[in-house]
Amino acid sequence: MTDTGRWVSHNVAGISISAIKEMAMRSARIEGAASLTWGLPSFRTPEHIRGAVARALVDDPEIGKYALPDGLPQMRRLAAQDYVAATGIAVDPDRNVIITAGNMQGLNALFHTLIDPGDQIIVTDPGFASHFQQIRLCGGEPLYWAMDEARGWALDPEALTGLISKRTKAIVIVSPSNPTGKIFSEAELRRVGEIAREAGLFVLIDDPYSHFTYEHRDRYFNLASVGDLANQLAYLFTFSKTYAMSGWRLGYVVLPESLKREVLKVHDATLICTPRISQVAGIAALTEPATHLGEFEAVLARRRELICARLDAVPHVFSYVKPEGAYYVFPRVLVEHENSVEFAIRLLEQAKVTVTPGSAFGPTGEHHVRMAYCVDEATIELAFDRIEKQFPA
Repeated sequence: MTDTGRWVSHNVAGISISAIKEMAMRSARIEGAASLTWGLPSFRTPEHIRGAVARALVDDPEIGKYALPDGLPQMRRLAAQDYVAATGIAVDPDRNVIITAGNMQGLNALFHTLIDPGDQIIVTDPGFASHFQQIRLCGGEPLYWAMDEARGWALDPEALTGLISKRTKAIVIVSPSNPTGKIFSEAELRRVGEIAREAGLFVLIDDPYSHFTYEHRDRYFNLASVGDLANQLAYLFTFSKTYAMSGWRLGYVVLPESLKREVLKVHDATLICTPRISQVAGIAALTEPATHLGEFEAVLARRRELICARLDAVPHVFSYVKPEGAYYVFPRVLVEHENSVEFAIRLLEQAKVTVTPGSAFGPTGEHHVRMAYCVDEATIELAFDRIEKQFPA
C-alpha cells in the first residue's frame, strides 16, 4: 500500500472529519439505527421553491451557466432586503453582499481571508465543531470561550478580555447556539460588541437558526443590528434550515465593502460561483412569503417537548438544560463512561442509537452528547425506547 503521509499537508493531517459526519457515517453502516446525530431537517423544500426551479429548468436558457462570482444581481438585491428586514441596517447589494454555497463555504472564505498562521479566533465552548476544523485548516487556532452550564449555557462577556491577545483576530457568534440551543441575551451580545470594538476584533455572525426561537422570539437579538459594528462585522445567513434547503447549498454574507474584494479572491479560487440553480431557488424563497415557517417552528416545538419529556424519563442517564432555540439538546451523560466518544460509540453499537460526542464541540462539551430533534417523532421515540432498555432504572 502506498504511503500517502509525505503528500498530505500538516494542516489537513492535523484535523479530523467532523464528529457529526463521522457518527452519521457510522450510523449508516448499522441497519435500523435511530439517528439523532445530524442537524438535517426532516422537512421538504417548500413547493413554491421547487416549482420555480422546475419552471426555470424548462424556460431559462441560462440555468446551467456560471453566475457572477458574487452572485446573481437579483439574488444580491433580495439578500440585501432580507438583511434590512432582519437588522434595520441598509447595505448595498453590489458593495456589501456575496452569495455563498451555504454558511460553511462563506465562513471558509472569510477564515482564509482573515487568518495568518498562528492567528486566534475566539469561539464559544461549546460551539460548532466545523468552525474549529475550518480555523485549524487555515492555520489558525480556535480560542475556547467557556459558556456556563450552571447558568443555562450563558455567555460571560467579561471573560473575553482575558482571552484577547495580539494574536486574536475575530470572534464567532451563533445564536441560537449549536449545540446547546441557547439564545444569548441582548445585554450579553451588546457587551461582546463593545469589547470587540475596543479590541479591534472582527465579529462573524453565523445565523442558521434565528427563525427557530419558539416562545423566546422576543428575547432574540441580532448583533448585526448594532450599526457601530458595521465596519468590523460579517453576517452570514444560510437557507439550509429556514427553507429546508440543506442540499441546495445556498447562503449569503453581508460584509464591509473593503473586505468584499478580498473574500471574493478566495470565493472565486475555490468555487468560481454559487450554483445558478441554487440561486434561482433562493430568489423564489425570498420573493414569496415564508408561509411555511410557522408550520416548521410548530413541528419543531412539539419535537422539542417530546425529546425533553423522554429525557425527563431517564434522569439516571442524562441531565440537561432545556434548549431555547435551534433544534438541539446537549445533555450531560450521568451513567458510567470513559468519555463522550466512548459513550456515543457504545450507544450506537449496543443500542443502535446515534448521538454526537460532546467533546467535538469544545473542551466544555466533554461528558455531554448532542441530540438533534429535527428528525421525525418516530425516530425520537425509537431512540429513547432503546436508551431506556439499554439503561434500565
